[in-house]
Amino acid sequence: MDTGILILRLLVGLLVAGHGVQKVSTHLGGRGLEGGTEEFRADGFRGGVLTALAAGGGQIGSGLLLAAGLLTPLAATGVVGVMTVALTVKWRHGLWVQNDGYEYPLVLIGTAAALAATGPGAWSLDAALGLTPYPLWAAALALAAGLGSGLLTRLVLHRPAAPARAER
Repeated sequence: MDTGILILRLLVGLLVAGHGVQKVSTHLGGRGLEGGTEEFRADGFRGGVLTALAAGGGQIGSGLLLAAGLLTPLAATGVVGVMTVALTVKWRHGLWVQNDGYEYPLVLIGTAAALAATGPGAWSLDAALGLTPYPLWAAALALAAGLGSGLLTRLVLHRPAAPARAER
């Protein structure tokens, strides 16, 4: 079981961190901070550079913590938060990823929540530091705080769509 949890943590954590790197740099196929800023503006978010830095930093930090199995409930909270924002952006396209839907962010949210519930496994920094096992309420708190922070971010930073102008 610990091997499976390790593989899952590394896969999801490093993918989330890599996605954050793409938001703020040209590494891993990213378009740099300018490209990350443009992406958020195109998706209707305020803040430009600060929004891209916060999102990228949140993804890098939570992804690396999750991959290392360090402070796992906190890492899961971060992953759930940033992926909730991504889910809200893709919601209008429906579920399936081939239509640019929210399938992938939903899988990452579920995986982070599951890792918070199961714990990071024996091969983790949490275990090495004697921080495990975490109580089950920590997983529930991680899911609730992640969903809440993602929805609050959407509410505060997303601009309402401009009303369509009538043609004359």
